[in-house]
Amino acid sequence: MEEGSAVVVRELDAERDCSGVEALERLCEVGPSGKMSLFTDMMGDPICRVRHSPAYLMLVAEMGVEREIVGLIRGCVKIVTCGKKLARNAKSGTQSSVLVPVYTKVAYILGLRVSPSHRRMGIGLKLVSRMEAWFRENGAEYSYMATEKDNEASVKLFTDRCGYSKFRTPSLLVQPVYAHRVGVSKQVTIIKLSPRDAESIYRRRFATTEFFPRDIDSVLTNKLSLGTFLAVPVEAGEIFAGAERFLANPPESWAMLSVWNSKEVFKLEVRGVSWLKRGLAKTTRLVDRALPWLRVPSVPEVFQPFGFHFLYGLGGCGARKVGMMRALCSHAHNLAKDHGCSVVVTEVASCEPLRLAIPYWKKLSCAEDLWCIKRLAEDYSDGSLGDWTKAPPGPSIFVDPREI
Repeated sequence: MEEGSAVVVRELDAERDCSGVEALERLCEVGPSGKMSLFTDMMGDPICRVRHSPAYLMLVAEMGVEREIVGLIRGCVKIVTCGKKLARNAKSGTQSSVLVPVYTKVAYILGLRVSPSHRRMGIGLKLVSRMEAWFRENGAEYSYMATEKDNEASVKLFTDRCGYSKFRTPSLLVQPVYAHRVGVSKQVTIIKLSPRDAESIYRRRFATTEFFPRDIDSVLTNKLSLGTFLAVPVEAGEIFAGAERFLANPPESWAMLSVWNSKEVFKLEVRGVSWLKRGLAKTTRLVDRALPWLRVPSVPEVFQPFGFHFLYGLGGCGARKVGMMRALCSHAHNLAKDHGCSVVVTEVASCEPLRLAIPYWKKLSCAEDLWCIKRLAEDYSDGSLGDWTKAPPGPSIFVDPREI
């Protein structure tokens, strides 16, 4: 081995490594079938994608005399719901009929990158191993990651060499933001909730959802959160008297979601599209702007760096919840248009009942994303839960926007 050719894995130096990390990100395409590639972090901040998490770390791998950055990985640790159990009556000690969440500390790996010219050299394995050591030091019981189902190299690294098992296959749904505003049903009233009211409803109604973050309050009050929106039937009125009254006497049907401003974190870019298709896309935009009342499903300018909004915390109740959610998605589209975003993105469980309400374009979306998981701890704080890696999937999943 030549002098300086050994791989060195170390913690990121944000000031010194910024340009090297950005150059590596440009080389590495991510997204469904390589159609969508990560472009750059905003404001030259390479750790901005994880610094909103309670505990995070970013490692780089460097090589050569000039210490070229040839690999990087991000990781964070948090406490989430991994199951549910019947609550016990504090006075009698007997079980009640109320289900409460079971929490565990998990770690999440995101943004693993290895330079195309330095692959198959064990760099990815070195980065994952070092990150897992940090996870264990911070008490994580599980580690999980997400990748494209058809990314054979990534799947093989984690499942064959790192001991992960395939766990969940949620759907990543992407809707373009048109030049025209979309209509919102007049049968629905949409209310913007305060972070406190949103937290109360999430904890009361959705805390047993798999991967629900225990620090949901930190998510909802983050500067990147654009708000939580509640949809109720128009006959329920526009007056919202607070979460407690709502939960005590909710309407027959309702739905809610929250919006995260990923535009302020990083941008994406669609590559590998012919000039003919680009020209056709431009034509749809011109027609949509000139004749907005035609509601042409125009293709936004996604062939250069663009921002997006991420929808999370989707949920609802009642026979009309799908219609309520459809109205919320329309509202979210118009909000993204006002903020200059090109697409709206969300990720839901493949069997999520509300998926029918979410508009998306198949060519930009991923029907089956792949989440893999690994058990790190030998013992569990709650022995009745067992091994989460073997738990069957539920109908819903909570996708933390801090990990997108």
